[in-house]
Amino acid sequence: MSAWSNHLVLVPILLPLLAGSAMLLYDERRRALKAAINLAATFALMLTTVALLATAAEGIPPQVYLLGDWPAPFGIVVVLDRLSAMMLALTSVLGMAAVLFSLARWHRAGVHFHPLFQFLLMGVNGAFLTGDLFNLFVFFEVMLAASYGLVLHGSGIARVKAGLQYIAVNLIAASLFLVGVSLIYGVTGTLNMADLAVRTAEIAAEDRGLLHAGAAILGIAFLIKAGMWPLGFWLPTTYVAAVPPVAAAIAIMTKVGVYVLLRLSLLVSAGDGVEGSSLFATTLLLYGGMATIAFGMAGILAAQDTARIACFSILVSSGTLLAAIGTGRTDVTAAALFYLVSSTVAVSTFFMLIDLVERGREFGADMLALTREAFGGPDAVEGEEDEEVGIPVPGIMAMLGISFMACAVLLAGLPPLSGFIAKFALLSGLIGRADAGTAAGITATTWTFVALLILSGLATVIAMARAGIRSLWGPEERAVPRVRVIEMAPIAGLLLLCVALTVQAGPVLAYMQATARAIHAPDQYVGSVMKAPRTRPDPAEGSR
Repeated sequence: MSAWSNHLVLVPILLPLLAGSAMLLYDERRRALKAAINLAATFALMLTTVALLATAAEGIPPQVYLLGDWPAPFGIVVVLDRLSAMMLALTSVLGMAAVLFSLARWHRAGVHFHPLFQFLLMGVNGAFLTGDLFNLFVFFEVMLAASYGLVLHGSGIARVKAGLQYIAVNLIAASLFLVGVSLIYGVTGTLNMADLAVRTAEIAAEDRGLLHAGAAILGIAFLIKAGMWPLGFWLPTTYVAAVPPVAAAIAIMTKVGVYVLLRLSLLVSAGDGVEGSSLFATTLLLYGGMATIAFGMAGILAAQDTARIACFSILVSSGTLLAAIGTGRTDVTAAALFYLVSSTVAVSTFFMLIDLVERGREFGADMLALTREAFGGPDAVEGEEDEEVGIPVPGIMAMLGISFMACAVLLAGLPPLSGFIAKFALLSGLIGRADAGTAAGITATTWTFVALLILSGLATVIAMARAGIRSLWGPEERAVPRVRVIEMAPIAGLLLLCVALTVQAGPVLAYMQATARAIHAPDQYVGSVMKAPRTRPDPAEGSR
């Protein structure tokens, strides 16, 4: 690998940092310049992460970058493997779509939108790349600080209320994160994740309780971010209040919690004799994930506006991923990674689409429609003859309707798009191989998980059909929304990405399976980090 490509792994962190810092030098009267910098930086980031994904797909060992040329575990390490490369590419694609969509009007709704957006990308990318818990905390805080400003972007009472709740909850999560990291460091003497995998097996029996306590506290911090029930109570209110491009961009943030839980649980369990690794995963995640699916499913059915359907769909997605991690099975993890990409792209697309679909509708239209259904109204009077027949559907409404149907198919997991492939792979992984040690071959817990996967799809179909009829084919008068190309282009692009995932499902699933095998057997990751060569060898070693 060439020298310049070795440094490419730092670009997802440095590029947003430099772009965001540069934009702070200009006031809001130079908004057009800031928008150009944001767009160019995000596009360059997307190209970089796609190149890193292609590098990781070649099957080379994890790429380790030693900052300051200090060896692990003493220095800061940045690690690129299959999992982190996939998450980086997903983040940059969603970021590019959100930036494009915001340029139509939403970036003018408040101040400092563009630098905050770049700092958000920096924090998320850093969380995916870092190899130690301390810098994970640093990037976690950068990500949260930027998201605070973005959630409040556009002002308004609803956003201020939701933003204050969001800030309070995440400050608690950050405090728990710090306490958990401190306890783990006090016991193990290291914060490097690869070194932690080695040292946890050497912890004395009398100190293991403190290690478990630190792991439990750290796990709670990330379960809050992942939105597991009952810790995810803050999520629907926050995402509904956020402006559409912000909601589309921060949809990846729940996956940061899922990513860290997946990474740490399997790294810690790599040590022989570590009985407490289940504090990060297995039973707690499995049952908590299934409870989250059930809660999200109930929320989807009860939602009285379209945006809440999208919010509760995020909870269903998070619950599915947490439960899949809790199974501890490689084939289920591979399917969950495919589901992660497909569901996150679908939800982000849906958040932006809702903004276009809801234009031209009068305030409270959803509630009025529910009232008509329940109690009847002018539209329910028998014998009405003045209803027009055969009204042509405007072209833009047809485009929005097709996009809405595509999002419904993706979120529900119906054929023929990638959501169906993801759920089918999950079901195949769960019931395709009998669990050893049970009389019937498959446990009751597995059947419950399977039932929840199917029922959550059915609930989504019902809710999306109801919302689509009210929004696009309802009887109330509504103006045809004015939609700009720059708004429709990112939606179309993300839907085409889902089509590409469907067409190329074989190679994509092969990548996910290789990724799952690597993270379930992390010896190569640990070895690559701990044995990463320095650029400049120690002179003392050369003289001996």
